[in-house]
Amino acid sequence: MARRGNEYQSIKDLMKTVIKENNLGKGLQKMDVREAWEKLMGNGVMSYTDSVQLQNTTLVVKLKSSVLREELSYGKEKIVAMINTELGEDIVKKLLLV
Repeated sequence: MARRGNEYQSIKDLMKTVIKENNLGKGLQKMDVREAWEKLMGNGVMSYTDSVQLQNTTLVVKLKSSVLREELSYGKEKIVAMINTELGEDIVKKLLLV
């Protein structure tokens, strides 16, 4: 029977290893961006949001309301900055409201 070493790793380090080895980074980023959108925009905007998708570095948000789309278009740069701040890294470069 092989002897087990006394190498202890934190759960955080183990999760990073699993994510890296299984190429799960992109999928997790997509989930994180959606959660950041929900948190930052609130329930009011989420009730008019059909979908939130990350395509490369572009965040594509489909909205049900043209009025809301117009209002949000005035603050695209601020929304991108807020999402990147929430995520802790520059993932989103462009916001596309559809």
